[in-house]
Amino acid sequence: MKKSKYLFPIITFLLSFGCALFVAMKVFPNNPFSGTKTENNLANKIQDGDIIFQTSESKQCEAVRIATNSKFSHCGIIFFVNGGKFVLEAVQPVKITPLEEWIAHGKDHKYVVKRLKNAETVLNTETLDKMKTYGKKLLGKEYDAYFEWTDNRIYCSELVWKIYKNGAGIELSKLKQLEDFNLTDERVQKILKERYGNDIPLDEKVVAPSDLVASDLLKTVIDTY
Repeated sequence: MKKSKYLFPIITFLLSFGCALFVAMKVFPNNPFSGTKTENNLANKIQDGDIIFQTSESKQCEAVRIATNSKFSHCGIIFFVNGGKFVLEAVQPVKITPLEEWIAHGKDHKYVVKRLKNAETVLNTETLDKMKTYGKKLLGKEYDAYFEWTDNRIYCSELVWKIYKNGAGIELSKLKQLEDFNLTDERVQKILKERYGNDIPLDEKVVAPSDLVASDLLKTVIDTY
């Protein structure tokens, strides 16, 4: 009889605690019981001017990954605007996209954020303003599917490279030529054929997301892969 007397309140307590914990995890996903971090928590580590990379799944992005031997096929630069976090990116056309929306477009919502190793001293307010001013000039530009090194049209890694070069005076990586990449794969050849026919500009200046990721000037801030 004593066992029954104490067993019922114990079971009641456990059931009540379990229900409360379940509700807390659903309503407050960042509570310490959940054991996970949301993208919002990760975003708190981000700073103005950071560079963000992801894996996209279009045929062209697949060709980029193969040609550059990298999982990254798209990138953009994070700017703080009116209290919000946005990604300036070269898609069709060049535009600014809310950070969380940009992350959602990537494969499995995974991404990597890189930052200048000396960002604290280099990326001051004046420099960031210059970078944003230069970036605004590129808004609305057509996406450059031909990877030409002009400002008439812009592709993603070119956008980031030129903003740092023209806004902060920093070359994040050395420029390559198209012929420096792996162009032998059939999927890459197909894209090249569609873009250029038989006249592939092998000596065209190019910078790929993989070049920026590997830059010695950058450090990894967030890696969700």
